[in-house]
Amino acid sequence: MYLFAKAMHLVGVVSWFAGLFYLVRLFIYHVESTARPEPERGILHAQFVVMERRLWTMTVIAMGITFTFGTYLAVVYLGKLQNKLHMATWLLVKLVLVVGLFAYHQTCGAIRDQLTEGRCRWTSSRLRQWNELATLLLVAIVMLAVFKTTFSALWGTLGLLVFGVLLALAIKVMRRRLAPAPGRGDRGGSTPPQPPPQTAATSPRGER
Repeated sequence: MYLFAKAMHLVGVVSWFAGLFYLVRLFIYHVESTARPEPERGILHAQFVVMERRLWTMTVIAMGITFTFGTYLAVVYLGKLQNKLHMATWLLVKLVLVVGLFAYHQTCGAIRDQLTEGRCRWTSSRLRQWNELATLLLVAIVMLAVFKTTFSALWGTLGLLVFGVLLALAIKVMRRRLAPAPGRGDRGGSTPPQPPPQTAATSPRGER
């Protein structure tokens, strides 16, 4: 039963995070679609509402699976420790992170409701930043579950955070370098020289 619960817990965690990642990505596309003209904007809005509702339902189910089997695993683990509860510090920190993940989940639900009602004030750039928060929570929770020490999980999360920041900066610099400079393609806005019009003497018909 323990191994089955552990497997189901992992399935729930993977499905939960996958749903959250894709859900926020749908939010980004949904917000960007509001700049489209009608009737395209209305068609996209209706389509995104349906996709977000279905994905939200699957995400809630995955969260329920995670909580159900995760609670069972925590009870079994604490029962084995008995008088060595000081060794479960990592588990308490993990529970705090899970509470933060639940708050993240509920915020996504509020954003979905706002988008459905057409009163969302989140920008696409802000939603992209919001999506990275789930990544940090995922890394921290996995580090704690694997190493079972707060110190190792902290350094692992910080290391990945620094790597992500450096990678984002490198991508931003490369995009700036690859972007064409304004006015380079048309040389200051001047139109390219046009070929002279054909006359009767130069046209193929005139040569006959």
